[in-house]
Amino acid sequence: MPEGFDDILLIGTVFVVVTLAAFWLAMVIWAYRDMRSRSRDPLAQLLVAIIVSLLNVPGLFIYILLRPRATLSETYERSLEEEALLQEIEERPTCPGCGQRVQHDWQACPNCHHRLKKACVNCDYLLELTWNICPHCTTSQVNYTSDGTIATSSRHVKPSEPAPIDAKWVASQQVERH
Repeated sequence: MPEGFDDILLIGTVFVVVTLAAFWLAMVIWAYRDMRSRSRDPLAQLLVAIIVSLLNVPGLFIYILLRPRATLSETYERSLEEEALLQEIEERPTCPGCGQRVQHDWQACPNCHHRLKKACVNCDYLLELTWNICPHCTTSQVNYTSDGTIATSSRHVKPSEPAPIDAKWVASQQVERH
């Protein structure tokens, strides 16, 4: 064999060995980094690097088959999305009459006209229908029975003299009837 052919064969062999070594090292580093992005367990990360370094391509295929599906960042983003959706569902009230979503400051449902809140007789702050006292101005919420007497279900607040009926109250009563 010619002497130049041996040199070319040697250079080719060295090139192939170096390329294979670089490929092997790249597989080990990729598997380690990929596992690090999918697990916080340092033992699992090290074990993956050892398996891929010892078994080469079959070790890489084993790792790809057994690795966790999602990365830690994908899992975190998904949990944030779920939490945001749950907060949105919890924060938005629904009408007890028709189930449509309503705003916090609505007195009636625009869909079915179900009464949602009532205004305080003194300060017009919106109150829940079951409240008998305004938490802002501590005014008792006076209710009238069918015979015209004052009905109060709260024993903690002494009923006060009812205020004269104003036009705003009359208008709100007419809206409820229609």
